[in-house]
Amino acid sequence: MVGILPAVPTIDEPRPDEGPGRPDDPFEGLVLDEEFVRSATNKEASGRARMLTERWKNNPPPENGPWRPTTEVRPVTEIRRSRWRRRARPVARYPRARWRPGLGSALVLLLVPVLVLIGLASLGDGSTLPPKSSALPTVGAETAPPSSAAPSVDPDVPTPERPWAGSPAEAWPNGVEGIGMPDSTPATGVFSAKQVAANVEAVKAYLVAGNLDPQVLSGGSAQHVLDLMDGPDAKDLAAALAHPGAEHDPTSWVSRFDPARAVPVTDQVKVQGRISFEGDGEQGMLVHTDVTYVYALRPGPDAGKTSPGDGGTALPASWAQVDRSRVVDREIVRRVQDFRFYDPKHYKVTPGKPRLGEGRSDFGNNRCDTGSGYLEPEFEFMRATATGPAPSGPATDPYDRTKPLQDGEECGTLTRS
Repeated sequence: MVGILPAVPTIDEPRPDEGPGRPDDPFEGLVLDEEFVRSATNKEASGRARMLTERWKNNPPPENGPWRPTTEVRPVTEIRRSRWRRRARPVARYPRARWRPGLGSALVLLLVPVLVLIGLASLGDGSTLPPKSSALPTVGAETAPPSSAAPSVDPDVPTPERPWAGSPAEAWPNGVEGIGMPDSTPATGVFSAKQVAANVEAVKAYLVAGNLDPQVLSGGSAQHVLDLMDGPDAKDLAAALAHPGAEHDPTSWVSRFDPARAVPVTDQVKVQGRISFEGDGEQGMLVHTDVTYVYALRPGPDAGKTSPGDGGTALPASWAQVDRSRVVDREIVRRVQDFRFYDPKHYKVTPGKPRLGEGRSDFGNNRCDTGSGYLEPEFEFMRATATGPAPSGPATDPYDRTKPLQDGEECGTLTRS
């Protein structure tokens, strides 16, 4: 026997007591038009108004002024007690033996310019630019030694949005564009004009890889730098990277930061400097470089913690509770480095790869202690509890490129950062 189920009304069908003719319907004839909305006596508060009402129940704003959230403001002083450290490199060693190049050497020499161009292209042009706020006019790369220091800038606190605020580097070129190149590359010493141009480009590629490559800056592999160096120098840098120490610190060669302690806030690196060259008699040619790099950094999760060599790693639990997401500081690194290209007919060298000569570096706003294998910027909140040697050298302007770097290792203070 088949049962007959009662019909089930669909959702669109009104029930008997819901029709428009119901005598007690309170909405009979109601029209929800614009006039009805405007005449409403009670209006829903906005989401922000409800949020502020809830927040002000226990912490009302001042009665005579607008409310703003509290933020940590760091005072700006005329002389920042940041530290700078100077380090000198020894004079390069002469190649040990002679050899006569064959076909393989010629191929390497021909490939060097191509590899250099590919390497530079892979680094990009730094198109992600934070907003510019300085009133200083934009300057280009140096074409000659400067005759005056960088102009003064109104003191300002750098932020993630304006990492160059208060620094003359804000007007400097970004990245490789800040390295001034020779106007011409005529034949010099034992090298032809084409070889001279290739040698200068090889030095430029080394500077870019060692000081601007994001992978190297973030403490990653420096293999690209090693590939651009001749055998003995590459071996020394590889050893320093593997076993860093005060006497063999890889930051003498490259700029690198421990991401646990310092992290770049932008893909920009502000750069000012130049490359020049001269003949070196029968030995070959000498390439001079003098470049300043300015890095904008925020603290990593371990910034300010005691280094293992300083007697511990622990800090009070309250240290981790402080929000330092808005803290930005800069490290200014100036490197004056000579590169030698020996005559491959008389010396055992790799054609197209430079040998490092005499060099010096200044590390502005860096701990006086070195040897960790990384640059260690001192953020503002770290200076009150700074450990290690106290700065004993003179106050220095890290943006003044008119003065040569001196020999010896000193630790002083900065007049600005």
